Amino acid sequence: MRRPELLVPAGSLTTLKIAVMYGADAVYIGGESFGLRANAKNFTLEEMAEGIAFAHAHQAKVYVTANIFAHNEDLSGVRMYFNQLKEIQPDALIISDPGVFTIAREVCPQTEVHISTQANTTNYESFLFWHRLGAKRVVCARELSVAEIYEIRKRIPDDLEIEAFVHGAMCISYSGRCLLSNYFTGRDANQGACTHPCRWQYAVVEEKRPGEYLPVYENERGTYIFNSKDLCMIGHIPQLVQAGIDSFKIEGRMKTALYIATVARTYRKAIDDYMKAESCYEKNLPWYLSQIASGTFRQFTTGFFYGKPSEEAQVYDSNDYVKNYTYLGIIEGANEAGAYRLEQKNKFSVGEQIEAIKPDGTDLTVTVRSITDEEGTVMESAPHPKQILYVELEGMQDRSIRLDPYDILRRKEED
Repeated sequence: MRRPELLVPAGSLTTLKIAVMYGADAVYIGGESFGLRANAKNFTLEEMAEGIAFAHAHQAKVYVTANIFAHNEDLSGVRMYFNQLKEIQPDALIISDPGVFTIAREVCPQTEVHISTQANTTNYESFLFWHRLGAKRVVCARELSVAEIYEIRKRIPDDLEIEAFVHGAMCISYSGRCLLSNYFTGRDANQGACTHPCRWQYAVVEEKRPGEYLPVYENERGTYIFNSKDLCMIGHIPQLVQAGIDSFKIEGRMKTALYIATVARTYRKAIDDYMKAESCYEKNLPWYLSQIASGTFRQFTTGFFYGKPSEEAQVYDSNDYVKNYTYLGIIEGANEAGAYRLEQKNKFSVGEQIEAIKPDGTDLTVTVRSITDEEGTVMESAPHPKQILYVELEGMQDRSIRLDPYDILRRKEED
């Protein structure tokens, strides 16, 4: 039985380190050019080199996205970019465009090429086509079912890997190749500048009644069309492994470190438990589900894995995310007095009960005893994002707690 890789996104050097520390076998990132997340922070070449070195020091890999659909004017820049990447040696390039693929094979022949989901690979002959050209891995189109993936696995060579998205946002257009953004705003989703018009609120206008806006009611719950629930396959790990998927891919290069940590450590434990014994996985399934629900999400669906999604896979009453916890900061270390250093992300106050989460799955409830800034000024609260703070924390059972670098602080929000 193949042991699947856990592949986690990172939109910044910080989230890359969090992904690795919280269990990722590999991390995928984008550079400042030629990736499909133009609004993510993305990586400079120097940050890529640092991230690759960090990942390799922790036995993890780094894949770089270059999955735009290139126009003529892009090609010289693509070649230059790949020459730069060759020097920092990522473990793979993620590509969808055949022209970009050709340049990658010419410039970086020793670097693995993974075919992006944007290439819309939906059958075993297409998998074999990419394999003959030298691809090491193909990312399934999002529209494939478990049964179809199993059939593909039987018909392709063992050394051709299958990757599939198992968690995160679901693009509503075919494998993410959305035309709405370009049409409405002039920002090309296939050039990394998607404005997510699939999540806007729409009405219908009948041509003989101009100005009369008719809400789109698919049922009584509301008017949001094109508004998919988030994919979540944490409860279906056995089926995914048995289908022969080599890499479980998490979506979310624009997500926070708290989201990445929560999802990564949950899937890490679920995969490890299943590889020990299915009974171990089944026993801990309630914990996985509770952990995933503690993150930010938009209700869940299994997407196309068990056939064409019904109307239940859409959200009609809201385009908001469910948010159960607020991200407060990442522990960077401690000073001589035992106060923990962090860059604050959201406001918290002295006397509040908050939580510290650890890579091993431990969650600690702690009380904020004091807050000081870098100059030693005592503060009652921390209202300014990105301020460097030193925080004294006290445990609930054991008053003297120990936190480590990369532990994350969060606050549970009221229902």
